[in-house]
Amino acid sequence: MDIKTIGIVGAGTMGGGIAQVAATSGLEVMVHDVGQEYLDRGLKTIDKSVSKLIEKGKITEDKGKILGRIKTTTSLDDFKAVDFVVEAVFEDYEVKKKVLVTLDKVLAPEVILTSNTSSISITRLAALTSRPARFMGMHFMNPVPLMTLVELVKGIATSPETFAVVKGLAEKMGKVPVEANDYPGFIANRILMPMINEAVCALMEGVGSVEAIDTVMKLGMNHPLGPLALADLIGLDVCLYIMEVLYDGFKDSKYRPSPLLKKYVDAGYLGRKSGRGFYEYK
Repeated sequence: MDIKTIGIVGAGTMGGGIAQVAATSGLEVMVHDVGQEYLDRGLKTIDKSVSKLIEKGKITEDKGKILGRIKTTTSLDDFKAVDFVVEAVFEDYEVKKKVLVTLDKVLAPEVILTSNTSSISITRLAALTSRPARFMGMHFMNPVPLMTLVELVKGIATSPETFAVVKGLAEKMGKVPVEANDYPGFIANRILMPMINEAVCALMEGVGSVEAIDTVMKLGMNHPLGPLALADLIGLDVCLYIMEVLYDGFKDSKYRPSPLLKKYVDAGYLGRKSGRGFYEYK
């Protein structure tokens, strides 16, 4: 397939990052969100990010040309003209279900539909559409412009042809694709989220302070960011949701979400986006 225009649903952190990378790689991009204010905020973030990468010499193309490839819309009907779609809305099955059902009716039959979900079953999402053979997961890492990994997750019905097209597109966007099969949490979050959850349990039990736990993981395990700071970056509500997906999917007590994680989410301490999580942000 000759993919020239990519549609992205969601102009938030992930959707905006995917849009930036796609436009930088030469693709025409159509970004959708439910309100113009979200689109404007997303474009502003992309503008700042591209400017920083140009200053550091990571991008050599003119910023105006890159941003000129990005169009926005508040109507999914405008996706009739796109060649490929990445759904990047909030990590919630019901939210994704509504978007995917609508998209399936709008898109041409041959268009491949992918989801940036970090934990929800690709097979289950694909079954909502009339194109399960042309549906799969394309899980980018945050922040998308800087992280090279993308998990390519096959559902039970994903065709080899679809996988080949998505892999080629990921490589065109400068990413390193890694194949994963459809199990709860895939590869990345099946390993990452229990580590974050255990760090929260250690905090709850008084094993160490927030700073102590993060310092041990940074200096002792050479992680660039401690697990609690990383949870704040991801969003504590997202971490909790993924842990619940793992727990429900495997029915194994080792995936039980920490009570303290639940308590923080109940309090509205969601991390950077709310101004407070395990750390406070001004």
